[in-house]
Amino acid sequence: MSPTDRVHSGEQRLWRAYEPIHAICYFHPQFASTMSETGLTGWWNGYFAGRAAPLGPTPPQVVTSLFYGFSPAMVARAVPKIWTRITPEAAIEARLDAAERVLAEHADAGSRDELRRVTDDLERVIDTLSFDGRALASAWYSVPRPTSVLQRLWLAATVLREHRGDGHVIAATATGFTGLEAAMTHIATGQVSRRVIQENRGWTDAQWESARRALLDRGILSDEQTLTPRGTALRDRIEDLTDQLAASSVLLSDTSGGAIDVLTSLARALVDRGAVPASNPIGVPRP
Repeated sequence: MSPTDRVHSGEQRLWRAYEPIHAICYFHPQFASTMSETGLTGWWNGYFAGRAAPLGPTPPQVVTSLFYGFSPAMVARAVPKIWTRITPEAAIEARLDAAERVLAEHADAGSRDELRRVTDDLERVIDTLSFDGRALASAWYSVPRPTSVLQRLWLAATVLREHRGDGHVIAATATGFTGLEAAMTHIATGQVSRRVIQENRGWTDAQWESARRALLDRGILSDEQTLTPRGTALRDRIEDLTDQLAASSVLLSDTSGGAIDVLTSLARALVDRGAVPASNPIGVPRP
């Protein structure tokens, strides 16, 4: 599958529709302020607590492994300290509360019935998925479904997002990439800068240089820090496998047509109104 074909595949269309709905938790200030109301201050503390909460108070090595891309030292600065200041249950509640506030602000008043129908569809899809080897997605799947439709929608988008993300980690590690090396190949496409990734993932210059040399030795990066033909082929292979691992006939049939249109409309509103920046370090696209 070519990159152009991939953009228009069913799984890619669905991902572009639900990813911005999940990603409000990374960019909208409501999430940090809601965490602060519980007593947990510091943006990165809130990030690690919020995303890892369904796993329970796991060691930093587990979070580093599942989040794939953060330096162990950066994770260890937050985990397990955060669990002395907030419980996992409170962190989940804070995330869901913030999600409802943000989505209520951006969802059109007349769309609630449509969003309820789409949420029902997404939850039926999720119930058919296999969670084998997908620890982060299965952790979020274990969260009891709220009664609020907007909280349910955000939770469903989160389960789908982490399910796809777990599959992406499987695909990247099968190619032999560490989290840092995978990030460096992303940088080499020109979609994000080294400064953004290095600052937000906690890697030292020495670690960066070691990973760069490894990719040079494998013929994945050129001396100019761009992807070689081999590097481009590997990234395409990872993206194709990620789509394959995320897709299912049930998922695509149940969320085709009108459902994707409803999700896309909300996702565009979130991006256009600034709840998710149009240019962002995690590559969330405007659908």
